[in-house]
Amino acid sequence: MRKPRALRPGDRVAIVAPASGCSAQELEGGMAELRRLGFDPVHTPAVSERALFSAGSAEVRARDFLAAWADPSVAALVALRGGYGSAQLLPYLDPVAVAHSPKLFIGYSDTTAILSWLTCHVGMTALHGPMVERRLSKGAEGYDVASFLAMSSGDTGVVLACDAATVVRDGEARGVLVGGTLTQLVASLGTPYAFAPPEGCILFIEDVNERPYRVHRMLTQLTQAGVLSRARGVVFGEMRGCDEPDGGPTAVDAIRHALDAFAGPVFCGFPSGHTSGPLVTLPLGARVRVSTRPGAAVAVEESPVA
Repeated sequence: MRKPRALRPGDRVAIVAPASGCSAQELEGGMAELRRLGFDPVHTPAVSERALFSAGSAEVRARDFLAAWADPSVAALVALRGGYGSAQLLPYLDPVAVAHSPKLFIGYSDTTAILSWLTCHVGMTALHGPMVERRLSKGAEGYDVASFLAMSSGDTGVVLACDAATVVRDGEARGVLVGGTLTQLVASLGTPYAFAPPEGCILFIEDVNERPYRVHRMLTQLTQAGVLSRARGVVFGEMRGCDEPDGGPTAVDAIRHALDAFAGPVFCGFPSGHTSGPLVTLPLGARVRVSTRPGAAVAVEESPVA
């Protein structure tokens, strides 16, 4: 895996909008938080453009993304928000040019399309971490500052505990961490940018507001596509809003049933992605160890940055 360099105080961080836009207040709040962390946030007027569902046309969003990536003064790219549209950029992105100039990309939700493209097609690490809207814009209330700084600066030996975990299957496993939002991973299948994790990986899967049968359906699709068979362990996010409101099947019920034949450790509730509290940053493309005892945790054994 190619690794971007670690972030240092004073680094320029470009805010880009690969998917939907956000309010000017959210943008200013996110920039203020990045400054508080010691970085120099920058953006172009492109983040304020609007199209039907997204922050400008796919061409405009891709051009702004690539310009920030090619800028030698920019050390990292942080997504403005998710929403919709990241997959539309992929035909415009040159994997050779992107690989030639490693940069740290940070996002989640709809930007899973870019995260999985970077980790599985370009061969570059990235961070499943806070975006501007609702996370950085809220300061420490919106994201876990310690894990964000640890993953972006190159700390090793970090153990990210999941105190509220529901263990589906006990065990321990090591592998390269890949994944993201379930709907985006499934939507990529059958395209030239399909989610194709390496053998022996650790999968991180999360989503929000999907009914249990939909979660089960998507996990079935990942199974039939041969994705789950490549994994040694699976960590699920909080799956917020994914239980039936009438007390019927829960997301954990769907996961337990869909992964009944899976042999490795599985637990649910890791606070990354669409979390109800501060978002914990995960190092995609880096080696981790997942375990369920004495408590569920993701131990980072390899830095995602150089």
